[in-house]
Amino acid sequence: MLKVEETGLAGVRLVTPPTIFRDFRGEYVETYNRELYRAAGIDQDFVQDDISVSRRNVLRGLHGDQTTWKLVSCLIGEFYLVVVNNDPAARQYRQWRAFTLNEKNRQQVLIPPRFGNGHLVLSERAMFHYKQTSYYDRPGQFTLMWNDPELRIAWPIEDPILSARDGGKPDA
Repeated sequence: MLKVEETGLAGVRLVTPPTIFRDFRGEYVETYNRELYRAAGIDQDFVQDDISVSRRNVLRGLHGDQTTWKLVSCLIGEFYLVVVNNDPAARQYRQWRAFTLNEKNRQQVLIPPRFGNGHLVLSERAMFHYKQTSYYDRPGQFTLMWNDPELRIAWPIEDPILSARDGGKPDA
């Protein structure tokens, strides 16, 4: 049964998919059903799906934009997902929440526009999946530093593997 929970950050919701079936053969997971999700108040029109596969200690993000809703899940492995409100007009500006998503709990996180998100891989390998309501637009994105001292994000690692962009090199 689809379960949608508030998280304490306006618009960010924790979702347990409607069908998770396990038996001796393995498992079957229904990761999205437009009718059920809309009935639960998740009525965004998703237009693109993406995945990224990374190894342990890789940190991707924190990225976001002004228009895109994302529905994030972990298909394989486990990662630590951080969501940050980056809307200067919002009461919760610069507040963040963290979630551990993995192939066992099958939870998803709905992320509104103007929020940044980043994830740190905790398992040997993880597959990060997200549905989005806009087509990928790299120039339209913002990047928040993963270790911004004002945010004080409690990452479970001190020295992650980063891209040039996520390491603070703006031309990357």
